[in-house]
Amino acid sequence: MDDRSGRSIVILTGAGISKESGLSTFRDADGLWATVRIEDVATPQAFRSNPVRVHDFYNARRRQMADPAVQPNAAHVALARLEAEWPGELLLVTQNIDDLHERAGSHAVLHMHGELLKLRCGHCQVVLEWRGDASVGTPCPSCGHVAGLRPHVVWFGEMPLGMEAIYAALDACDLFISIGTSGAVYPAAGFVEEVRRHGHAHSVELNLEPSLGVSAFDEAIHGPATDIVPAFVERVLTRGW
Repeated sequence: MDDRSGRSIVILTGAGISKESGLSTFRDADGLWATVRIEDVATPQAFRSNPVRVHDFYNARRRQMADPAVQPNAAHVALARLEAEWPGELLLVTQNIDDLHERAGSHAVLHMHGELLKLRCGHCQVVLEWRGDASVGTPCPSCGHVAGLRPHVVWFGEMPLGMEAIYAALDACDLFISIGTSGAVYPAAGFVEEVRRHGHAHSVELNLEPSLGVSAFDEAIHGPATDIVPAFVERVLTRGW
């Protein structure tokens, strides 16, 4: 690499990067979807039919995030370092709804599936920072209406956030890194194919084990995120890819 300032990086992260911080993944054998049905807590229909149950589910997850034991791990910290030290453009797209990237020091974060620590009002559409519990009876601090606040997360059947910006970054990037993803959830699972269509970017999978889409990547490195992500970041910053 002769001109690093003219080279851009897009990083995609999934539940695998946060698992080592103590947060449950969704699709592991002991993950969240093994204990609760998607249809009951993660669809617009579920919220309409039983908002109390949906609020209870996300209240519990919000309380888990407040546990002092849940902290950014070495992989989160390494990505924050990459953002701080890389002279070109960098976008960190995450499927995770936790705030561990931000707590590690990352700023260029796009939460395509929303954020656990935010609520959205269905009446006035305001998005609010929210760290406590919420219920059907919680009034919106902005418009005062009750029964309108919902978790600011993307449920099954809803469009992920920021897709136009994501595809623009993928089309222009020189390095695409996918970290801790199963390769099972679209549209994120198709990002590597989007990069391949443009033909100029190097694509790398960093994952505990091969994802469903591993064959589409130029390179794959497997192992715990806390080991392989810091090592790869060091490689990128010292000698490129």
